[in-house]
Amino acid sequence: MFTGIIEEVGSINFFKIVSENAEISINCSKILEGTKIGDSIAVNGVCQTVVNISETGFTAEVSKETLNVTNFLELKSGDKVNLERALTLNERIGGHIVSGHVDSVAKFVSAEKSNDFYNLKFDVDEETARYIVKKGSITLNGISLTVADISGKILKVAVIPHTYENTNLSKLKQGQNVNVETDVFAKYIEKFLLNEHTTSMITQDFLKENGFM
Repeated sequence: MFTGIIEEVGSINFFKIVSENAEISINCSKILEGTKIGDSIAVNGVCQTVVNISETGFTAEVSKETLNVTNFLELKSGDKVNLERALTLNERIGGHIVSGHVDSVAKFVSAEKSNDFYNLKFDVDEETARYIVKKGSITLNGISLTVADISGKILKVAVIPHTYENTNLSKLKQGQNVNVETDVFAKYIEKFLLNEHTTSMITQDFLKENGFM
């Protein structure tokens, strides 16, 4: 489990396909503190298990499923990636609850500076868009962000300078893919409401009246 608050921006040492899976090696420093083999680290929002550690970084094995739903196949040596260690129970949750299980990718459309903020737009697919609501939470490349607006398939987020400058958002190029994880609660709510056998008093109107939707 993660929070979406990026601890460090690392760089890809190498990314190589191994049979139907892959191996990823990342150069970093800060997040190595206290990290051991078997720990989970979010790489651009993708939960990865550390299989090897060195003085300059770590290595993880990437499953076929991860390759199918993330932007990992586009990674190359030198690329910058957002990194976050798994949440511990004695830490504050500064962002929102992030599982590290990516839903899809979205294409970066544009970035525009407005006063001190950066307005970023992304094109998401229809399946993902159904779980996105204005003022709700979303994770892009592992970064916990608030949805400024969603119009059709166009997602807009307003990013503060600190986040923009200390993550790989500032490196995005038009048309580049980012990993998307929607708010897990949206999925649970949808499944609950579609369950015809439920007898609970919680309805869609109840959720709206109490600020959950």
